[in-house]
Amino acid sequence: MSTSSKHAGVSEESSRPAKRVRVDEVTKPSGKAVEATAALADDGSEEDEEDGVSGGVAQAELSKASDLYLDTINRAVLDFDFEKVCSVSLSNINIYGCLVCGKYFQGRGRNSYAFAHAIHDDHHVFINLETTKVYVLPDGYLVSDPSLEDIAFVLSPAFTSASTSKLSSPTHLQKPSYDLSNHPYTPGYIGLNNIKRNDYLNVVIHSLLHVAPLRDHLLLSTYRGKETELLKRFGGLAKKLWNPRLFKSQVSPHEFLQEVNRASAGKFSLEKQGDPVEFLGWLLNRLHKDMGGTKKKNSSVIFSTFQGEVRMETQQVLVRPDTGTNEKPLFDIDREIKSTVSPFLFLAVDLPPPPLFQDSVEKNIIPQVSIQSVLAKYDGEKTQESVGQLRRFKCQRLPPYIILHFKRFTKNQFVEEKNPTIVNFPLRGLDFREYLDAPSSHPGAVYDLIANVTHESAAGTTHDKESTVWKVHLRAGAGGGENEKWFQIQDLIVEEIRKEMIVLGETILQIWERRTETPSPANGMDVDKP
Repeated sequence: MSTSSKHAGVSEESSRPAKRVRVDEVTKPSGKAVEATAALADDGSEEDEEDGVSGGVAQAELSKASDLYLDTINRAVLDFDFEKVCSVSLSNINIYGCLVCGKYFQGRGRNSYAFAHAIHDDHHVFINLETTKVYVLPDGYLVSDPSLEDIAFVLSPAFTSASTSKLSSPTHLQKPSYDLSNHPYTPGYIGLNNIKRNDYLNVVIHSLLHVAPLRDHLLLSTYRGKETELLKRFGGLAKKLWNPRLFKSQVSPHEFLQEVNRASAGKFSLEKQGDPVEFLGWLLNRLHKDMGGTKKKNSSVIFSTFQGEVRMETQQVLVRPDTGTNEKPLFDIDREIKSTVSPFLFLAVDLPPPPLFQDSVEKNIIPQVSIQSVLAKYDGEKTQESVGQLRRFKCQRLPPYIILHFKRFTKNQFVEEKNPTIVNFPLRGLDFREYLDAPSSHPGAVYDLIANVTHESAAGTTHDKESTVWKVHLRAGAGGGENEKWFQIQDLIVEEIRKEMIVLGETILQIWERRTETPSPANGMDVDKP
């Protein structure tokens, strides 16, 4: 339908006389306006009879001026994911979105760009992107109509404690949502647009927004005060990702990533590949600071969710003449051992180096290692030698959610190399008690996997950034068995994946959730191996 047929003149094909009233004839829902519209209804009564619409119904519709132009709204072109700046002045102050074409304009006064757009392009319905109030321009009156609630909810979703409590349960999977195209999707498990080369940022966003305490904190937040722009936009992105009433079953993180680029002084960009581990460390510390966190424990939801403590013991290496050439240095209990306890937000684990020289058969064999063997770094007994010092580690306190970083990339003077070793791990029931030195009052140390970030690139040991692909595996539901599903998300591609396939990727990051209740051995849920 052309815009001229939607509001100007009397159309023979239209069956709604209320949409044929000119702007200059109906300015406000006043008595004079009703009289003018009633007169127009009388003049067009013969045509109304031909269309099968009675004059009384026409007069009733015409008397409701707030319904004007609402049929011109095009929900298919509405996209509130991008930065809210005027398309003409590039200002971010007092921005309105045109509900007919989707463009953003500043202001709604007579000298504003939105007013000019309404006159020149014949688009009359605008929404304030801050307050979600809808106005008709150039008349300038407020529209209050229940049919506009879905647009306001897409622009600014609202959640309650009751709705967030079900997001991690199996019931969340039983009732899918539907977009405008009637395609089903599961809120929280939707694609994030890869604008250029920001897939390494998308996997971190997905992983963090599936950590229940952080997710619920952001979904229930109402950032209207002096919070930083980064925190506001991250909260807004969380609400869009978990929105059950989206117009399209995907979300663009453009608005949030633009602020990330500004806040990091260009270190994390949309246009070039980066390291998701570096971004994760930067984002966690930045969010902690923006939430008012300090160096104290539990001073923010970031620290209360991810912060633990690890003890590091160090001792100077003493070279003795009686030691063999291949004998590794060990801790000497007779000499001084320095012990320090430090907080951590994620634990780094080292992978064993792959074989240097391989024959034609060994090249086809991918080295594998169990997650227990790489976590032995934190058993308090395994030693590491670095810069003339021996070191050994043991955890003192474990957080509710443990982030593991598998150090797969190493740099030298010439090239950055990738370790292709596959790590075998269970999806449920990983026991960290062996790596913990804590009193009996410490909460349980059995953890279940909720997020797994993998890296893919061209075959070989060199880190090829051009062919790099980042994927994330996310747990949906909980409890194992049929109640639990896993989704693999790569940019806009979302597909359910078999549990046996998750362990086959080159894992970079994992997030483990502490099991709140220890199930009895009778139900066989202690360990769920892939």
